[in-house]
Amino acid sequence: MKVKICGLHPVRDVQLCIDLGVNLLGFVFYEKSPRNINLNDIEKLKKYNKKNSLFVAVTVNPTDKFIKNFVIGNFDYIQLHGSETEKRIEEIKSMGIKTIKAIKISERLHIDNYKKFNEADICLFDTPGMEKSIEFPKELISSLPRGRRYALAGSISEENIENIAKLGVTFCDLSSSLELDTQIGYKDHQKIKKFIEKVNELKNKKKYSSN
Repeated sequence: MKVKICGLHPVRDVQLCIDLGVNLLGFVFYEKSPRNINLNDIEKLKKYNKKNSLFVAVTVNPTDKFIKNFVIGNFDYIQLHGSETEKRIEEIKSMGIKTIKAIKISERLHIDNYKKFNEADICLFDTPGMEKSIEFPKELISSLPRGRRYALAGSISEENIENIAKLGVTFCDLSSSLELDTQIGYKDHQKIKKFIEKVNELKNKKKYSSN
């Protein structure tokens, strides 16, 4: 199970996630979001030894200027939550950055929209609420395409990750479910630790059962 945690604070949360081996660390650049970070904080991210972790800039309809000035050279991926087309994704990739395209799903017919984004390195199936903690419809999870290129977001937690994994999901994206119940945008480090412990437990169980 590959794990991406989104909406991280550049000082408070990064080292913990690197030490726990979180695969992708997401940083939000969207002023309307309570998880939005300051552009000056990008300098702080440069100080980390990322080890095996990758950094993701989470954006909505980013401009070429933003991508060239702030994303290229500082992040491994750019995540796109806007109205980007296949052509736009191709343009962004040509600048030298890998892409994650978020695809909003509320009913089965939306799933095939991923076929419009063959240029995206990763397709992220998400709920319409974007940053709001809306659970992904369980009856649709089994209909999602499978493979390393596809990820799932939508109220994933320590409590349901085992069942989600049984449905074939191998790449998950979390944010609000790992935050303090009393403060939006503030990550709860105990929740992060417990979630990664659960993921590692599932990996070990799968490895043991296959021997």
